[in-house]
Amino acid sequence: MSLRERKRARTRQALIDAAMDLFERNGYDETTIADIAAAAEIGTRTFFSYFASKEELVFPDAESRVQALLEALANRATDDRPIDLLVRVLLDGGEVSDDIIGKLTPLRMRLLQTVPAVQGRALQIQFNAERRIAEILAESFPDELDDLTARTLTSAFAGAVRGASQAMLDRTDDLTAEQRIQTAREAIVTTLAPLLKRD
Repeated sequence: MSLRERKRARTRQALIDAAMDLFERNGYDETTIADIAAAAEIGTRTFFSYFASKEELVFPDAESRVQALLEALANRATDDRPIDLLVRVLLDGGEVSDDIIGKLTPLRMRLLQTVPAVQGRALQIQFNAERRIAEILAESFPDELDDLTARTLTSAFAGAVRGASQAMLDRTDDLTAEQRIQTAREAIVTTLAPLLKRD
């Protein structure tokens, strides 16, 4: 990264950290964009060159799943099928880890349950990501997927990840963080097993 890129990355992270601290201490609705910008030591106008809204701060890595799939596609084997790539992203990437034990997870889950604006933004992010992933899969596997089957496959996969992650967050047993991640991944792969079978 260039010096400019590193500086932008630091400022972006400072905004995320400041927002999470303020949301935790003062409440989401009580925290303004001006408060967040001041805590990160930047101007309010500068805030909008990093995030379009306060809601986006709750989901700072929304692009990670799309980018992980693009990387998996770039490195796929000749006999890989669409579901193979999705499962590889699941097993190799940090998406499930971030959903279950990420430092933002407890606060994000509370906000999702209590703040309508955050709920709406989460649905928008989810819809857009699933649509983009489905488009990428349909373009990459035109002999196997059309628009409908690509969207159906992507939604089934995303639903399995979301369901397992939420279930693990709701559990009260004494599993370690790594055990929670592994258990969630195993549940997802087991659920998707019929799709993974070769003809």
